[in-house]
Amino acid sequence: MATTHLLRRASSAFLSSTTCPPRSRSPLPRLLRQPRAAMASDSSAAPFQKIQIQREDTTFDAYVVGKENAPGIVVLQEWWGVDYEIKNHAAHISQLGGGYRALIPDLYRGKVALDVAEAQHLMEGLDWQGAVKDIQASVKWLKSNGSPKVGVTGYCMGGALSIASGILVPEVDAVVAFYGTPSSELADPSKAKAPIQAHFGETDNFVGFSDITAAKSLEEKLKSSGVPYEVHIYPGCSHAFMNTSPEALKRKKGMGLTDENQEAVELAWSRFSAWMGRFLESA
Repeated sequence: MATTHLLRRASSAFLSSTTCPPRSRSPLPRLLRQPRAAMASDSSAAPFQKIQIQREDTTFDAYVVGKENAPGIVVLQEWWGVDYEIKNHAAHISQLGGGYRALIPDLYRGKVALDVAEAQHLMEGLDWQGAVKDIQASVKWLKSNGSPKVGVTGYCMGGALSIASGILVPEVDAVVAFYGTPSSELADPSKAKAPIQAHFGETDNFVGFSDITAAKSLEEKLKSSGVPYEVHIYPGCSHAFMNTSPEALKRKKGMGLTDENQEAVELAWSRFSAWMGRFLESA
């Protein structure tokens, strides 16, 4: 599919920029091999509630945390799946501002990658149009369960999907995307309907997906959309710069991503909070 082809090229370009051997026709080099317990651990103490959401003829699991009847935010996973770090992000989001109800839909239906090769395999096998439907069903669930307004955010693969949701899902009230852009075959940002804020690392090497060229291309398209937008680029930051837990830092270093910039992370969160507060907490 065109969407996965773009991401395959982007991930291949990124992987070739690390210190691993050149990619052959076999699966990607196994840059990471950590015990499942370390990968599946949730370092936050937040009490997530597991729910099931139905759309059309399928049902999927989702994880909810935060205040009932608060504005809602759908939090979309990276290519790893619903792991400890996406739960860390959702728990943090639930406590921002006056509090949010954060919901993570399980786009991989329970699968979590242990290494880069498996993550790429899962991402390439994703039904992207189906994932957008999962997001729409998640937004509708939040709105029917007490959230007056609902935003969408995501990271890497989830960043691309969050932007797509701001174009294709009319129920979305605001978007904040981190280092990911949708292919033109999936969604055209110049047709965005919801306000979109996007964050990118200056040294990100996912060419055409989340590098600085992709960020500037997104900005140009959003200019013509007529919706409120912001595109922020963080000097010296690479892909996944928002992932700061000890487990995530270890995983990033295994991929050749050694940058740590807490000031950039705090600035991005402050911008996130201001954007969602502006569009979700207003009457």
